[in-house]
Amino acid sequence: MEKFTAAVVQAAPFPENSVKTAEKTAQLIREAAGKGARIVVFPEAFLGGYPKGDSFGAPVGLRKPEGRDAYLRYFNAAISLGGEEVAMIAEATAATGAFAVVGCIERDGGTLYCTALFFDGAKGLVGKHRKLMPTAGERLIWGFGDGSTMPVIETDLGRIGAVICWENYMPMLRMHMYSQGISLYCAPTVDDRESWLPTMRHIALEGRCFVLTSCQFLKRKHYGPEHECALGDDPETVLIRGGSAIIDPMGKVLAEPQFGIETILYAEIDPAQIARGKFDFDAAGHYARPDVFSLHVDTKEKRAVTTT
Repeated sequence: MEKFTAAVVQAAPFPENSVKTAEKTAQLIREAAGKGARIVVFPEAFLGGYPKGDSFGAPVGLRKPEGRDAYLRYFNAAISLGGEEVAMIAEATAATGAFAVVGCIERDGGTLYCTALFFDGAKGLVGKHRKLMPTAGERLIWGFGDGSTMPVIETDLGRIGAVICWENYMPMLRMHMYSQGISLYCAPTVDDRESWLPTMRHIALEGRCFVLTSCQFLKRKHYGPEHECALGDDPETVLIRGGSAIIDPMGKVLAEPQFGIETILYAEIDPAQIARGKFDFDAAGHYARPDVFSLHVDTKEKRAVTTT
């Protein structure tokens, strides 16, 4: 397989306007593709927004009316997979031939999910991954994904999958991704801590895969005045500072994290590095010990109501 260019986008969405964010997403796909990128990865919750610092008026045992109003605004900013936002992004990938992984807040009935969408330039929306385990206060506003949306997509660039933010600390989920032969491991996130890059390097080494992690850059001013923010209301306060990166299968950082700016990071991907890396370590192959350890994965969809 030939070498190609990958891109990770570090940008600010319009958290309360998913259509404007989709327009920006499409423009950034075109920009990255214009510089040769064959795959473009966007941050967690890029469409629909990550409500950093908002408590949604929910002290233990109480739900305040203003919190319900905040949830209504957030619910209305989420996207439907049949909506115009998805169509705009699919059009951009079709026009450029790029593959895109885009984090969104997906609205399904009365529930919101933190989801990563997979767009193939030739085929449109080809899959999604719903975050299995929202972290801490995220559980107040997001539902839980199930095993039916943990795909690895076969493409001309390799096998592409996504694991969102702190799901990357779930060893069994990582093992499931490795067992599917993932080669381009996408990690949309809002984790901007110094500890994130070592985590991504560990996963690249553990999975002997390329890791493409994309984080938002977000300021308080990107939200409207009604948004509650525990970090204060100074418009220039940085809520999420970035830290996107691209790492190769031996843990080498190909695109170094940058903080405090909107940017697109690029790196050359050499697929041959995957086989070179697996010479001495294949977590789901010759380095496994199935006689001692085994993992059972249930990929069936779990619905609250089924009819026969």
